Amino acid sequence: MEKRGRAGLLGNAILIAICLLWAVPAIGILVTSFRDSRDIFSSGWWTVFPHRAWLKVGEVRVDPAVDVDGPITVEGRTASFEQWREGVRVAADRKLQWYGNKRTRTLIVQELRWRGFSARLNLDNYQGVLSGGRVSFRNAGGDTITRLGNNFSDAVLNSIAVAVPSTLIPILIAAFAAYAFAWMEFPGRKTLFVIVVALLVVPLQIALIPVLRDFMKLRLNGTFLAMWLAHTGFGLPLAVYLLFNYISELPRDIFESAFIDGATPFSMFVRLVLPLSVPALASFAIFQFLWVWNDYLVALIFLGDKHRVLTSSLAAMVGEKGQDWHYLTSGAFLSMLLPLAVFFALQRYFVRGLMAGSVKG
Repeated sequence: MEKRGRAGLLGNAILIAICLLWAVPAIGILVTSFRDSRDIFSSGWWTVFPHRAWLKVGEVRVDPAVDVDGPITVEGRTASFEQWREGVRVAADRKLQWYGNKRTRTLIVQELRWRGFSARLNLDNYQGVLSGGRVSFRNAGGDTITRLGNNFSDAVLNSIAVAVPSTLIPILIAAFAAYAFAWMEFPGRKTLFVIVVALLVVPLQIALIPVLRDFMKLRLNGTFLAMWLAHTGFGLPLAVYLLFNYISELPRDIFESAFIDGATPFSMFVRLVLPLSVPALASFAIFQFLWVWNDYLVALIFLGDKHRVLTSSLAAMVGEKGQDWHYLTSGAFLSMLLPLAVFFALQRYFVRGLMAGSVKG
């Protein structure tokens, strides 16, 4: 029992550490996305929380008769000019630091004090990201910078237009196929299923050029239909395999009873298979939606810049506004919202769907 208790504590500690490693950057992105641009350039995101910091409380003037090229004595401490420039502690919570060049003969008195929650939080960064017009902000030097907005709202709508059909279409097709492989007899069933499973190990990169050539001949390249077809084709092998494992484990008695009552294969699929397969359908929906939402390669090839999705817009922001990275944090957090909502909405089915077919008897 003691060993099991220790193993449980160790497992919980590892899980907590993993959660913290994931949560800290996410919290940093969230806080930074609401901060004023000047604060972002001058301090870290963690400074918005209560912390101890050096605060200016006064100034000390050095006597004009003192030679600043040699050792300088202030408040009983002797140090060189370079050391005063770095800052010299004269007490545990008191520090003197030279201001400017040698001609200023001024030292800043700083004390280590607690600072409460202090931050200029606003929605300016989100306005600059979502807007398609001109936006202005102040940089670290206090200069006003005016740039064209990113029109990120269109990218969000484009991503939704790509991700939702690209998730629903393969689920529908794969559910029909998995039901047929599991409960219907037809010539070549085992051979076709082996081919489907074998497609799981084929990387999608080798199919991009042939599919692109076909889409160009059909004049589909650059359209949402091309994205739906591409993601459906690339996602079907996993969907069929995952749903087959679950549907094949459904009790045979319910199918026999439905068949005796005169139910057709289609009515059994609609009234029995689909309602009972919700965990597996939800599990694949999470996988497919997250993959399509975070996809960059397929969108870049088949959609291009005609209808930019979120990943393409973020990549463009890195090149166009890499120096204005306060906009990148807002764009990154916006791209996280919908996937997190989908995952938390369907996560109760996630484990049940993944465990489908893993336990026999």
